[in-house]
Formats: sequence, structure tokens, C-alpha cells
Amino acid sequence: MSIEAFHWSTAVTLLALLVYFSVTAKTGQARLKYGVKAPATSGAPEFERAFRIQQNTLEQLMLFLPSLWLFAALVSDLWAGAAGLVWVIGRILYAVGYARAAEKRSAGFGIAILANLVLLLGALVGWFLRG
Repeated sequence: MSIEAFHWSTAVTLLALLVYFSVTAKTGQARLKYGVKAPATSGAPEFERAFRIQQNTLEQLMLFLPSLWLFAALVSDLWAGAAGLVWVIGRILYAVGYARAAEKRSAGFGIAILANLVLLLGALVGWFLRG
């Protein structure tokens, strides 16, 4: 199977990487704005939230990307893309909410983790059924 067979998963992967690039850039901007010199990871609460957004997004990518691609290969590229898009939207909501206040991150986190669970369990079922 060629990469063209995974049009939707490819698009969602690119979107997810753009989200990660964006939160990484925001962390760098916060580092400059609040004078947090590397390798420090603490300082102003605004910087610490930006740093946690970046780190949590990186942590979630480690589960998301393999689950997305396994689901696409074993079940459906279209449905992987749909669930992946939900994940991306959840991560954006997480980042926006958390940047405002730590207690505003839960809805976005919940949306993204549910999308991840669908992808992971779907890939597992797809693998099992292919035996």
C-alpha cells in the first residue's frame, strides 16, 4: 500500500505536527517574555503553563501517532482521519484553555484522550479480527 492510500491520516498527522510546532513556539515566546533561561523549566505561572502544554502534547503524540496509523492500516484511513481530527481539535482546546488557566484544560484533554482511546482500541480490534 502506498502513502496515497492514507490521505486522511497523512493530513491529520501534518495537522498534529503543526499543533505541536505551535505550542513549542509559544513556549519559546513565553521563555523570552518571562525571562526563563534554559535549562530552567519554572518561572512565571504563564511560562509554566506554556511549558506543560508543550510537554503534555509531546507525551500525547507518543500514543496518538502510532494509534492513528495502526487504525488507518487495520481499519480505515477515513475513520482514522476523523478520529484524528477530533484529537487535534481536543488538543487545540486543551492548549487554549490551559493557557488561560490550569483548571480550563480538562474539556480539551478529555476530548483528545477519548479520540486516542477510539484509535487505540479500534486498532487492537482490527488487528485481532485480521488474526
